[in-house]
Amino acid sequence: MFDLKALSQDAIPRALEKAERYRLLHEPAQAASICYDILRIEPENRQALVTLLLSLTDEFDTGSVEVLRRARDLVPGLRDRYDRAYYEGIVCEREARALLRQPTPGAGRAARQWLLEALHLYERAEAIRPPGNDDAILRWNACVRLLTSDPHLMPVDDERAVAFLE
Repeated sequence: MFDLKALSQDAIPRALEKAERYRLLHEPAQAASICYDILRIEPENRQALVTLLLSLTDEFDTGSVEVLRRARDLVPGLRDRYDRAYYEGIVCEREARALLRQPTPGAGRAARQWLLEALHLYERAEAIRPPGNDDAILRWNACVRLLTSDPHLMPVDDERAVAFLE
């Protein structure tokens, strides 16, 4: 059928800019496609890996388990321990937020578990963060604010109360 064409090495910086622009235009599939092209040439390109991961998380609202799996599979490819903890936290947090936008029973409970996992990962990232980088703290605080403000995320022991909230 058709074969994919390879980018030139010189085109990678511009392609990375285009991928980011497509993310900002809410076209994550286009951004992801560009990142896959870059990663064919430079499999360890950090910016392409991160942009691809974020592009996939932009698609979490589709409810696709495959997109979640692909995003999580990218995390080990990040060389830096901080990056692995921080971006795995991002994956968990964005999955939680996507679940909360779905009107399905049990979404609140599942979202809470994802947020708790994100908090754990952000805490790990915070402990090894580079000087002057408080991104993990910012994400931690956003998760805590969500957990404490959304009644669907409150811990509930009574199963009937959980069903009522959802």
